[in-house]
Order: sequence, then C-alpha cells, then structure tokens
Amino acid sequence: MSRIFKAPKRHPVGDKNSNTRIFLAGSIDMGKAVNWQDQVTNALLDYDVDIYNPRRDDWDSTWEQKIDNPKFNEQVTWELDNIENADIVVFYFDPSGPAPITLMELGISAARQGLAAVAHLIVCCPEGYFRKGNVDILCQRYDISQVPDLESLIAQLKEDLERWYV
Repeated sequence: MSRIFKAPKRHPVGDKNSNTRIFLAGSIDMGKAVNWQDQVTNALLDYDVDIYNPRRDDWDSTWEQKIDNPKFNEQVTWELDNIENADIVVFYFDPSGPAPITLMELGISAARQGLAAVAHLIVCCPEGYFRKGNVDILCQRYDISQVPDLESLIAQLKEDLERWYV
C-alpha cells in the first residue's frame, strides 16, 4: 500500500521502509493548475510506494516568497530534499499555466541525471504548454522518458514500477 507525504510532512526518522520513492514535480501554479497529483496518487494506491506531493493543503498565497519566510523556506527545502531522495521523479506541465518552478526542477534533475546522481525521470508535457519546445529538446538531449498526456504518464509510471521496482 502506498504512503502519501504531502508538504511539509517528512519521511519518519529512522524508518527502515524500503518503498520506492516517487516525487510529483509539476504544475501547481499557486493552486490554479489541475490537481493531477491526486490522479497519479489514486492510480498508485495499491503499489508499495512512498509518494511525495508538494501540493500543500495549507498553502497561503499571501506568503512572501523570500528565503527568510519560514513557511516558504520550509516548502522549497522540502521539495528539493525529496527530489534529491526520490527513486522516480514525475513531471507534469499543465498547458494552462507557466509552471516556472517545474521548469527549474526539470533542469536540476536533468543535470543530476547527467551525473548519474538522480532517479529515473518521466516527463509529460502536452501540446499547448508554452515552453514545450524547450522541454522536448531537454528531454531528447538527456534521454529522459517523455509521454504525451496524463493517462500515458500514469501507464508509464506503473509499467516502470512493475519492471524495475516490484
């Protein structure tokens, strides 16, 4: 059974559980993007995985996005820590918004993958996303799995889990 960790919830200290860790990097756009994270999470409920979902239930869009804001710093640190510790990082770019942080996270992850220091990456960047060309080129250059839509993303993730982690 999957375990869900939503920001800012941390993995239990001393937990010896060896579930595959999946980080859901992708569009949130201050809560305006489709809640694709719940769709992925629901599809994986029967898998022995730990899912790290940055879509925070108590997010407050009035928080100043500054390093000295404890809540904002906690969120960004949580995301970076869990991307670094993930076995699989899934990216979804909602065509209805810019998702600038997702672009940054993909760049960081692609660079780390080039150093063989990162998990398996799967990217879904549907037609209509305003920087799709950039994402496509980056994925091609770094040999990152890419799928055309959310349904394909879920199917690819399940296939990869069954092939490599189960």
